[in-house]
Formats: sequence, C-alpha cells, structure tokens
Amino acid sequence: MNSSSGIKGKKSTWDVPASDMARNTFNPIRDIVDSMRIQPNPEKELIALSIGDPTVFGNLKPSENIVDAVVHAVKTGTANGYGPSVGYVEAREAVARAYSDANAPVEAKDVILTSGCSGAIELVISVLANPGQNCLIPRPGFSIYETIALSLGVGVRRYNLLPDKDWEADVSHMESLIDDNTAFIIVNDPSNPCGSVYSKEHLQDILAVAERNKLPIMSDEIYADFVFPGEKYYNLASLTTEVPILACGGLTKRYLCPGWRTGWIIVHDRNNVFDKEVRDGLLRLSQRILGPNTLVQAAMKNILEETPQHFFDKTIEVVKNNAHHCYNRIKDIPGLTPVMPRGAMYMMIGIDIDRFPDFKDDLDFTRQLISEQSVLCLPGQCFKYPNFFRVVLTLPQNRTEDACDRIAEYCKQHYITENGKVSD
Repeated sequence: MNSSSGIKGKKSTWDVPASDMARNTFNPIRDIVDSMRIQPNPEKELIALSIGDPTVFGNLKPSENIVDAVVHAVKTGTANGYGPSVGYVEAREAVARAYSDANAPVEAKDVILTSGCSGAIELVISVLANPGQNCLIPRPGFSIYETIALSLGVGVRRYNLLPDKDWEADVSHMESLIDDNTAFIIVNDPSNPCGSVYSKEHLQDILAVAERNKLPIMSDEIYADFVFPGEKYYNLASLTTEVPILACGGLTKRYLCPGWRTGWIIVHDRNNVFDKEVRDGLLRLSQRILGPNTLVQAAMKNILEETPQHFFDKTIEVVKNNAHHCYNRIKDIPGLTPVMPRGAMYMMIGIDIDRFPDFKDDLDFTRQLISEQSVLCLPGQCFKYPNFFRVVLTLPQNRTEDACDRIAEYCKQHYITENGKVSD
C-alpha cells in the first residue's frame, strides 16, 4: 500500500515552482548584455564603455579620508553589530545636514538609510504602489525602475525624453499617461543614461504636473551635484511646497564607492501627506532586512563632512574632459549623433541606422562593434530607446581616445551614403 495515498497535500514527485515575484523579475540590461557574448577582436584589447562603475578602471578612487574613516570604524570594533533598520541616528543626522536646503529642510527623522540607492528605489516603489497600479518612468531611463516595479506587479508607463532638447522630459506626454491607477512619477536628474541636467524652469514644469494630478514623486538623485562646471543642480524638493517627494541617493557615484552599498531615502513632505501611512510603511519595509552596512554608517559623518572639494572637482574634471573629447570626436563621424551631457557620467549617441545597412538595429550595431573593434557599449534597447547607444565617461582619457578612434574606423567601414556609396 502506498504510504502517501489518502493523505491530502502529499506529492509523488518534486514540483518547486518559483514565486510570481521571481518570474516577474527581469533586468533588460543583464538580458541584453548576456545575449551579446561575442568574442572581442583578439588583436585589440577590450575597452568597456558599458560599466556604470567609476572605480573599475583604476583612475578614480575614493578620497583618502573616506578610506581612513572606514578603516577606523573597522579597527575600533564599535560598528560590527546590527544597527537599527533605518540606520544609526548619527549617520542619518549627517545625511540630513548634508542634504538639507533652506527651502527644503531635512532632519534625521526624514532619513532612512538603505543598502545602496537601488535599495532605496525598491523601498520607495514598494511603499507607494500596489499590484495593479502603475508608475511613470523616463524613456530612456535606468532599467532598475522597470525591473523592480514589474517584479512587484506594478505597471510602468514611459514618458519620453527629448534628445533635441537636451533630454528634457516631454511634459505633455508625461501628463497624458496618467490615469486613476497611477501611483507616482519617477524623475531622474542628473540622468542615467543621458547625462542631462534639468533647468529650474523645467523641474517646475514637472512639479506642476505632479501637483495638478496629486501624485508624489520619486526623485532619483544618485548623481546630485555631479554636474559639469557652469551647470547648476537643483534639489527638486527645494522648488515646491506642495508636492511630496521621496528622494533616493547614496555614496555610490559622487564618493566613488559603489560596492559599499550605502544609500538613503530622504522624505520631503511639507504638508504631512506621508504622515498617515507612508512614513510608517517605509519603517516597516526597512525591517525586512537588518539595515545597511554599519561600518560605512559609522564613517558617514567623516565622509559627508570632511571630504575635500578638490576630490569632487578632480572627478568631475575627468568626466567632463572625456565628455568633450568624445562629443567632438563622435559628432564628426558620419551616421552618429552624440548628445552632449552636462553631468553624471554617460553620453547617449544616436545611430542613423539606415546609413548602416549591415546592421538591423542598435543591438546588432553594438554587438558587431565588440567583434570587430573590441569596444563594448550598451545598446539603446537597454534603456527602451532604440537606435542609440550609451558610453561611459569615467575611463582614463587615453582609453577614451582609443575607443573613439575605433568607433570612427568601424563606422567608416560600414557607413553608406545616400547615394549608396561606401564612406570615404
């Protein structure tokens, strides 16, 4: 007699399905990059213009005081245990002081520390939307917004950014996407992948859409203050007294330590809109894990208050010089149209795909670029923006120059003029 017969719930074979969340989790960048596994040209060293990690090339490193502060935290042994789920008070106070604005004051109670900025983004999406609702995200935009939202059953609606207007948001298009199920709007300034920096007036136009429709904003500010000389970064919350904002930031880019996984959410809420449920919801969600890296938290005050300005200036100088060189070189290549960035660490480059009949789209273009020239770029499809590709601007300048030369050679070999002739 079968011992399992007649016993409810018993199974005769293993059947362990993945959860709906796991099945719904999809990172388009990872999927596309994995599909591009092509052998580089063995005669040319690979130049990876695809990686949004400013540390991997070795030319940009954290400031000495930042490293010393973390080493001190390790040696004293005072930050080895679990911290509060929202972070140490002292660390939250340091973030509040660093990011408080006369027009948008911040206190420690308004700060929640997270495991990286992506952790902050996940908490915000989780607290603001239920399955079946939707949020508005930029196109082109950082893929993690969609990855997290869809995994939670939250739909995404993409509002267009306009390359001929320095990647400003199409505000009319944004507003046309809003319906009764829209929970919030995501704004990313300065932008990944575009490198755009929005003017005060444009940010006010976006805020007006949110205010008219009574929608909160998730402001992705991981590149806050990461702007080129002559440009100005505006704290979005400082421009409104009406729109509640959850701002996501972190140490990753500005302080050149992405692997330390330290981010934050700053709650900007002049009219106590978030007091009823959202603040408590963020606290509850933060308790799903036992808080972010305590060693970095112990060093936070030093990191935010003692890092010298020349450290930031040096980083910006490297990125700006690469941006100008890359733009000036690429704009003269037939078939390519770069959009000059004004901040962050990326540039988007348009492809006149009709002039490159050897390739059907940007994915094909970038895949073959690896094979022939050993230059790795991310196709625009990673950001839901076809017939563009993104380059990273944090390399040593000689590597950037070499990459631009190879891209020029590649395009010369494949470009066809309107008369059907191969480029000279």
